[in-house]
Amino acid sequence: MTHGEQAQYRLGLALVAFCALAWSSSGFFIRLIGTDLMTMLFWRGLFTGTAVMLLFVAIERGAAFPILKTMRLPSLMVMIFSASGMITGLGAMRYTTVADAMVIYATVPFVTAGIAFLVIGEKPGRSTLMASGVALLGVVIMLADTRGDSGTLTGKVLAIGMTLSMACLATTMRRHRGIPLLPAMGASAWLCSAVTFWFARPMGITAVDLGLTALFGVFQNALGLVLYTFGSRRIPAAEATLIAALEVPLAPFWVWAVFGETPGRATLIGGLVVLTALFGHIASEVRRTRTVLPTVI
Repeated sequence: MTHGEQAQYRLGLALVAFCALAWSSSGFFIRLIGTDLMTMLFWRGLFTGTAVMLLFVAIERGAAFPILKTMRLPSLMVMIFSASGMITGLGAMRYTTVADAMVIYATVPFVTAGIAFLVIGEKPGRSTLMASGVALLGVVIMLADTRGDSGTLTGKVLAIGMTLSMACLATTMRRHRGIPLLPAMGASAWLCSAVTFWFARPMGITAVDLGLTALFGVFQNALGLVLYTFGSRRIPAAEATLIAALEVPLAPFWVWAVFGETPGRATLIGGLVVLTALFGHIASEVRRTRTVLPTVI
């Protein structure tokens, strides 16, 4: 690997690491913002979509409009699945503990493997199947405890909805790899605002909550997406996935450190099982990728 390639690799690692840090702040903002869920979703979508679209136009300049003209049904599907993931994901963290929501969300690579097999015939490997079974066991352990100390059943159901939405999103992007990511994600945030507008109180939000929601949309969501987009281009996909997955343990850590939100024992046990399956599976993919890639001198 040349010096220039090493520099690009290190830059990619740093960008994805900061992306995981930004994404992991979701629970922190949800606990900090006092307005109702739908109002928060409405304003967050506006801030996120606007920030992403402005960046897209700044990067592409004259090519921005021609790129937008190429967006078809697959892009619309990405927008719908992404918006659904936003609504159910933030709802899950509002109605249950952040740890509960993130443990269920951590199974998304395995749910994606199942949906990809059913929809596009992509057969999962043996290691994926084994890790999926272990992760499912962890979720069953966590869901077995529905008492108040581990979150409400409503929040856990929404977390399952978030996981399914993001798995469908990932499968769509695998099948249609040419989808322009930034405009599709920006439009999905606006779609989230359009859906939640009818249930929100846009003018009922306080100035403090509006400012926090702006930070939520721009820092946590838009910035995280941009960092991952540019960082993942510079490192192998398996390594990008491994680093971005740090969001899962970090998100409940922040709300525990700041707000004292402690998950129940079933969540801790189930979460440990799920995280072991997740990081073990991704680490094996990293080793496999490095094994098959030729060494560059």
